[in-house]
Amino acid sequence: MTVEPSTDSNSQSPAEPVAIDGQAALDEFVAENDVVLADFYADWCGPCKMLEPTVEGLAADTDAAVAKVDVDANQPLAQAYGVRGVPTLVLFAGGEKVEEVVGVQSEDQLRSLIERYA
Repeated sequence: MTVEPSTDSNSQSPAEPVAIDGQAALDEFVAENDVVLADFYADWCGPCKMLEPTVEGLAADTDAAVAKVDVDANQPLAQAYGVRGVPTLVLFAGGEKVEEVVGVQSEDQLRSLIERYA
């Protein structure tokens, strides 16, 4: 999936999670969006599947853009962010990594995390 460059930093974030493939794609996505929640997941991961509807809801209902990073397909990227278990959620604000949470989180917990930076 290609990401259209934004013309200004206040443009609408994508309403659906965006699949990210590689460091350059993640860097570009983070640069184009004020707040990004990166979901490092694996297809075989049960907790990741439990978290998926929550992550999709956050993409639709918050100002955060949501990136989905398959750790099996992007092992160097997962290593670069120190991902040791899935799901791992990394929050970026203003182009910088600001928070990281590991494991299934409630929608309320994640929403309040996003709202601190949005």
